Amino acid sequence: MADIRKVTDDFSVAPQIALADLAEAARAGFALVINNRPDGEVPGQPSSAEVEAAARAAGLQYAHIPVVGRPTADQVAAERDVLAAAPGPVLAFCRSGTRSIVTWSIGQAEAGVRSRDELVKLGAGAGYDLAAVLAG
Repeated sequence: MADIRKVTDDFSVAPQIALADLAEAARAGFALVINNRPDGEVPGQPSSAEVEAAARAAGLQYAHIPVVGRPTADQVAAERDVLAAAPGPVLAFCRSGTRSIVTWSIGQAEAGVRSRDELVKLGAGAGYDLAAVLAG
C-alpha cells in the first residue's frame, strides 16, 4: 500500500499510488480519490484513465485535477468543489503528495476553514512544510 499520510479525519495524501492500492484504499474507508498528477509526468506512471478505472472498480469516486508546480486559482477552486461534494474521506495523491496537500491547504486558507497556523501544523504532522506556501 502507498505511504498514506492522514492530514485530517476526512483528508489524506500520498505519493504516487499503484493501481492495486485503490481496492485497499476503499477497504480503508476512503470514498474519493483525487489524482493531482498530469498524465505522462514520468515514464511508467499509470494514466488518469487507468487510475479512474481501478478506482471505480473498487467503488471509489474519482477526480483528476492535474497540477504542475504551484496550483492555480482554478485548480484550487476545482479541488475545493470536489472535496465539498465528497461522500466520505478523501485520498489525494501526486508524485510526492506535496502538490496534493498544497492545493488542499490553499483552498482551506482561502475559504477561511482553517487558520494558517493550523494548516502549517497539520502539514507538519503529515510530513510536509507548508510555512512558505501559506506565508502572508
